[in-house]
Amino acid sequence: MSMNPSFVSQMLRLTAGRLGTLLSRRTVAALSTTSARMASHEVSQQADMSLPMYWDRRDIPLPDRPYNDTLTAAEESLKQKEKGPWNNLSKEEKIALYRIMFKETYAEMKKPSNEWKTVLGGIFFFVGLTGLVVLWQRIYVYPHPPHTFDEEWEAKQVKRMLDMRVNPVQGFSAKWDYEKGQWK
Repeated sequence: MSMNPSFVSQMLRLTAGRLGTLLSRRTVAALSTTSARMASHEVSQQADMSLPMYWDRRDIPLPDRPYNDTLTAAEESLKQKEKGPWNNLSKEEKIALYRIMFKETYAEMKKPSNEWKTVLGGIFFFVGLTGLVVLWQRIYVYPHPPHTFDEEWEAKQVKRMLDMRVNPVQGFSAKWDYEKGQWK
C-alpha cells in the first residue's frame, strides 16, 4: 500500500501546525498562571522527598531522622548536657531528650485507638439507611403480592389438583390417600 507523497507532506504540515498551536497555548497558560500566583503571593512550599522522613512505626522503632529537627536554645543546651554523664540528668531532662528524638513512645504507639467505633457506626448507619430504602420500596415501589399467594387460595388449589388427580403415578396425587382423605 503506497501513499501519495503530497498527502503525507500535507498531513505533516497540519500536525506540525497543530503542535505549534498547542505549545503556544500551553506557554501562554503557564505564564498566566505563574504571573497570577506571583501577584497573589500564593507560593506553597513543598517537602523535599529525597530527605529521610520521620515515621512512628512499631516494626521500625528507630526512624531515619529525629522528630524535632529545629531545636530551641534550651533544647540545644540539653543536647550539650547529654554528651556528659547521664547520672547528672534529671528524669524530666531525659524525657525531654526522648521527645526531641521521638514523637511517641512504643507504648503510645501500641495503644489501641477508638477508630473501630467510627467504622462500626458507619456500617450500622449504612445498613440502617439501606433498610429504610428497602422498606420505602416495599411500600411505594413494588406492587402488592398477587392473591394467589394467600394461604386460602393455595388450599383451594391443592384441593382442585387432588380432585383432578394430577400426576397420580409419581407426582402430587400419588402422595394423597383418597380413601382416608389425608397425606400418606
